[in-house]
Amino acid sequence: MPWRPLLLFLLVGIFLLGPARASGAEASQHLPAPKDVMVYSSNFRNSLRWSPVEVDGGSVSYTVQFKTGAYNKWSEINCTRITQTECSFLQSANVRRWTIFLRVRAEMGPRTSAWVETDPFVAERNTTIGPPKVNSVIVSSDSLLISVTPPFGPEAGYLFQYHASYWENTTITTKKEIKTSDTLFKIKDLKQSTLYCFTVRVELMTYLDVQLIGLQTVPECYRTTISEAAKAGYIVAIFMSVGLLLIVIIVGFFCLWRNQKAIKYLSQPPLRIPSHFEEYLTDPSMPHLEVLENHDEDPQDLITVVYAGEGSSAYGDMLDANTCSRSSSSSRDVT
Repeated sequence: MPWRPLLLFLLVGIFLLGPARASGAEASQHLPAPKDVMVYSSNFRNSLRWSPVEVDGGSVSYTVQFKTGAYNKWSEINCTRITQTECSFLQSANVRRWTIFLRVRAEMGPRTSAWVETDPFVAERNTTIGPPKVNSVIVSSDSLLISVTPPFGPEAGYLFQYHASYWENTTITTKKEIKTSDTLFKIKDLKQSTLYCFTVRVELMTYLDVQLIGLQTVPECYRTTISEAAKAGYIVAIFMSVGLLLIVIIVGFFCLWRNQKAIKYLSQPPLRIPSHFEEYLTDPSMPHLEVLENHDEDPQDLITVVYAGEGSSAYGDMLDANTCSRSSSSSRDVT
């Protein structure tokens, strides 16, 4: 009949389009999967972290599950439908040797994302040991006494060993290292009055004989002191230097006192002939020296004063008259 091919065509179309519609509806029910899924572990504090999933229409929650290498079945932990992007898991010491697998997915109502699974994680192999805490440092002339605290409390079966590296704070640094299991230890055989720096890190011996090397502390620097013997030597040297200086000063003043005449003689400028005499000696025919040669030919006035008692007044008047007359005659001669 003519309708049978048409019916067959419709049945084939329904058969082909039905799965496509179902897959589209199913895809619309899925959320994006979380990204950047990582396990973080520091000092056996374990957590799973991931980036948030952002979708429109509501808030997204997350569910985390785990399984072990010995028991291949996924189980819930204390992170079901949480809104945070971090989940702390299995903090107890008896599971640190387990091989653990984790997975996380996003959820919003009936809609879910695909599971994102992590690599296997063993706490005693993969955790990061932090640096110890330096409590105190006691400095002496030849040593540093250091007190530290481990990054976490002591536990049965765990052994801490401390690695202390130290060096002189100079341009050329040669590091030395000591190892000890004590929280109070001493760095010995140091130079006095020298600046030393050090760092400390922890090595953890685990149940599986796995050695975990921890992070180093921030370098700390301390200067060693001066020994008592050196202090006494410095004091003696200072007193001797001061005494020697005083002796030198006293001897110097004594020498100045004993030789003051010679010093005074040496400090005076040398005697020199006046310049006009020196010119005369070098050239006696110079005309201006004739005045000096004829100077003795000038008339000399001699004045004699006699004390005559009561007649001194009359004699004084006569003396003044003579003096004036001689002065007048001298003036005429010069003219």
